[in-house]
Amino acid sequence: MKISTSSISRLCAALLIGTLVSAGASAETLFINDATVHTVSSRGVLQQGDILIRDGRITAIGVGLQAPADANVIEAEGRPVTPGFFAGVTALGLEEVSLEDATVDTGLDVTGLRPEFDVTPAFNPHSSAIPVTRIEGLTWTVLGAKRAGSFLGGQGRAVSLDGGYDSFLGAQVLFIDIGADASEQSSGSRAWQWMQLDQAMQEAEAEISWSPEPILTGAGRSALAGFRAGGHVVFQADRASDILQVLKFSEKHGLRAVISGGAEAWMVADRLAEAGVPVMLDALLNLPKSFDMLGARLDNAAILNAAGVTVAFSSAGTHNARKLRQVAGNAVANGLPFEAGIAAMTLNPATIFGLEELGTIAEDKAAHLVLWSGDPLEVTTVADQVIINGKQVEMVSRQTLLRDRYLPRDPELPRAYLKP
Repeated sequence: MKISTSSISRLCAALLIGTLVSAGASAETLFINDATVHTVSSRGVLQQGDILIRDGRITAIGVGLQAPADANVIEAEGRPVTPGFFAGVTALGLEEVSLEDATVDTGLDVTGLRPEFDVTPAFNPHSSAIPVTRIEGLTWTVLGAKRAGSFLGGQGRAVSLDGGYDSFLGAQVLFIDIGADASEQSSGSRAWQWMQLDQAMQEAEAEISWSPEPILTGAGRSALAGFRAGGHVVFQADRASDILQVLKFSEKHGLRAVISGGAEAWMVADRLAEAGVPVMLDALLNLPKSFDMLGARLDNAAILNAAGVTVAFSSAGTHNARKLRQVAGNAVANGLPFEAGIAAMTLNPATIFGLEELGTIAEDKAAHLVLWSGDPLEVTTVADQVIINGKQVEMVSRQTLLRDRYLPRDPELPRAYLKP
């Protein structure tokens, strides 16, 4: 089949429109009528609730509100509305094709510790992977850094998936891998990892290199010192003993630790709760992928939540980030309360990364909202409408465009052969 240049141009234009959700659109006055509103706050769930949005912010929530004359009314007809979901730690906007190095900007293949490495300048808000994730109800992510040559990955940051160039949220986040996953980058010993990290922190605290063989550059010392005053540091750690070591290390150096992975976190739930350290986990892990995960179990999230640990979900990777709500659904199926499952996708990650604007439906908060066709944690449910910063997202992605182009409508003639 021969495809014309004009057809390719139309497809490319449509894809670009799908990525530019709100960059060119102005915030409008929206009124969501008759919704089941999961506020993820002390107000709980509002039946037949209404939400008024002006200038990108939520200005009123209640029952029986009247829509202003200038409002665009969205009839929810009882369907659920939640805050926009967290996509987890991903490489959205940093990676197009995982196996094509030219399209991957998440890592730095050099040896040594380089905490000054920052992936955010490489972020592309027009990545085709972003609309695929966004139309599934996930409105923000944290860009992760993972270096090939070191267990200290570098820095990332939270970002809104609104298609804008200036959509970063909150402060920088540092990423460190601990345990078996990083053994090849640390002479095969986790003891070496901790020795290197401890020396790096001492160099950063001294502000100048006191060692004849420093492991940090001057820029690296400055970057690492910036996290000593309570900066967020995400430690990828699964084994219970490694998690306890993270708690000791973070307390010693004044770091605000976040555990990612946490396959055996349930074993030390009380210690995590006491230290106030949150966990971002994969609720589908019940079979060990390494010796660090021998204690993995499906009710990990339920045990942690019952102990008072702040739980969020982050596991599905970049191209499957849209499936993260299914991870939350499985956690609920294994003992996590339903509203706690919703909080783990909304309020909890926003709290973990200090993003007060997100995570709840409340007056004067940023309007990141999703209208669902049914139970948000049910696999057959879809997002009917996504709203980011008060703007309705065009529910179009590369996948929907390909579906509409090639899905046969006429049994006698494939749609691909029909002219628009």
